[in-house]
Amino acid sequence: MMKLKKLDEKNSTGIAKDILENVKSKMGMIPNMFAYMANNPALLKSYLETEKNFREHAGFSSVEQEVILLSVSIENECTYCVAAHSFIAKNQSNVPEEVVKSLREGKEIKDKKLAALQVLTKEIVKTKAYPSQESLDEFKNQGYLDEQYLGVLTGIALKSMSNYFNHMNETIVDDAFSDFKWEKN
Repeated sequence: MMKLKKLDEKNSTGIAKDILENVKSKMGMIPNMFAYMANNPALLKSYLETEKNFREHAGFSSVEQEVILLSVSIENECTYCVAAHSFIAKNQSNVPEEVVKSLREGKEIKDKKLAALQVLTKEIVKTKAYPSQESLDEFKNQGYLDEQYLGVLTGIALKSMSNYFNHMNETIVDDAFSDFKWEKN
């Protein structure tokens, strides 16, 4: 485990301080992951900019975004991100409860379009971007475009940064997300 200092807007300097002040003003808190990522502002800034780009330009609804982000986090067994994105799914993105439950339990989603997104996302992570033609075909059959395939890759890149960081740091789940704690199988 790394021995990073937990930073906030008071004990940080430079770009890290600016980023953390901005996070706190927008979220009302500094999540533990950000407080530790700030030890390397390049990582935190890259994460936040990639998240913004994913949210605004990847071509997915907020529900679909959370299906991607939770699928990656579960596949990568990131207890921190599964808790955080379960919270976001319920409280900010209006993801149906049965969808979040299926994702968290490792079951396929009943909604065919979301299931195609879930299956493709998981396959890309598992196979290091060599998904089956069947998964790609089902993704397209459900109405997704080739451009959105690239959006899935953006979501995977985003969560890979945070999932791997949280594994290395053993980041503790924030109290705000504690109702959504998740244990890997």
